[in-house]
Order: sequence, then C-alpha cells, then structure tokens
Amino acid sequence: MADTDRISALEEQIASLNRRLTIREDELDIRKLQHLYGYLIDKCMYDEVVELFADDAQVHFFGGVWRGKDSIRRLYVDRFRKRFTHDNNGPIDGFLLDHPQLQDLITINEDGITARNRCRSMMQAGRHKDYCDPGNPAAANPRQWWEGGVYENQYKKVDGKWRFLVLNYFPHWHADFKEGWAYTESEFVPFFRETYPTDPEGPDELSEGHWLWPTHKLVPFHMKHPITGKEMKAERWQGDIDRESAHKDA
Repeated sequence: MADTDRISALEEQIASLNRRLTIREDELDIRKLQHLYGYLIDKCMYDEVVELFADDAQVHFFGGVWRGKDSIRRLYVDRFRKRFTHDNNGPIDGFLLDHPQLQDLITINEDGITARNRCRSMMQAGRHKDYCDPGNPAAANPRQWWEGGVYENQYKKVDGKWRFLVLNYFPHWHADFKEGWAYTESEFVPFFRETYPTDPEGPDELSEGHWLWPTHKLVPFHMKHPITGKEMKAERWQGDIDRESAHKDA
C-alpha cells in the first residue's frame, strides 16, 4: 500500500473514532444532565432545575404542556416550590422526595445537536406527621406514597452544553404505603383541567393521551428495536378495549 493510501486510511479511521467518541461523550453528558435533574428535584432546588432547560423548552406533565422557561418556572417554582417547601429553594424538614433516574436509553440524533432518551423513575415521597401545615391544603395532612413513571425526553446542545428541550414525564402509577397499588384510586393525583391564567400555576395548554394505573398502556418508544429494526408496539388486550368502550358509552 502506498504511503498516501495508508495516510488516507488512517485519516478515515481517526475521523470514525472521533465521531464515535463524540457520541459516547454526548451520551455521558446527557446521562449526567438527567441524573442531576433527579438530584435537584429530590432536594427541591427548583431554581437550579429551571436552568437545566433551553429557552424554547417544553415540559409535558399530568395532561399539561408548559412552553418556554417562563412557563416552566411557573410549574417548578410557582407550583411545586410553594406547595412542597413553603417557597424555600431547598429541602425542608419533614418533606421527602427520592426518585432515582434509571434505565436510560439515549439516542444521539444525526445532527449531533439534538438527542432523545427513554428512562424511568421510581419515587418514594411523603410528608411527616409532625411537619404538616393546616393552612396549606397541599400540606395539611401526613401522606406517604410510591410513584413510578417513564420519561421520553428530548435534548438540545446549546453553546456546547446539553439542555432539556422536551421533558416528557408519564407517571404510570401511584400507591400509598398502607394499601398499596391494588387499591389505588384511578386518579391518585388529579390531571390538570385548566390552563394559565385561569389556573395561575397551570399549563399553557392541555394534552391528551395521559393515563394512570389501573389503566396500563405502553408509552411509545422513540427508538426502533435494535435487532429487528422494527417499531416496538404492544397489543391491547380486547378486554381493556371493551372496558374503555363501555366507559365512553356510559
């Protein structure tokens, strides 16, 4: 092989390795971003959470969509912080949130500046009996519960740093510690019914397709099956279809 051919082959190999290295570094950076989100949420550091989002980001949560950082701040600061920590940006005695970020499946898009991720959370949460606030309806009584959910998120690289572009969280199920998931009410946490400004903390718009246990569906995968290359779709059991139809007709 001529020297020029060897040099050309080496350059192609180096370019290929650089592309692969960039993808792996991007995957690690996105994983760090998602995991940091979990740590900050658990410690109720909502100001810091908001800064993880791009300016044109969205949050999809409990049947609502918040568009842009001002709206996202309305959710995390005006709603969560006031309800959970008495407007304190940080943890307070008696209030617990622990939801590790797990099982991430990250896909870097071909443009190299956007990406997607499917991951999940398993949360334990509650308020201690000695730290209830009778003047706050959201914190008036002791409460402890489990929650499980799936994210199908999108990310964007801005000025060399990955940020959330769409945080799309589907809480699948809730259960209290006393009776467990077998006795969970169908809407353990109510979906959003009103938009902003009718609801001062509400979303910019309502969305469809949300559900909670005991309804049990598949949140669509952003990725195809890595072996077959086919879409991963779950069949609905006919009994569930019949039950939904009967409920709509009632």
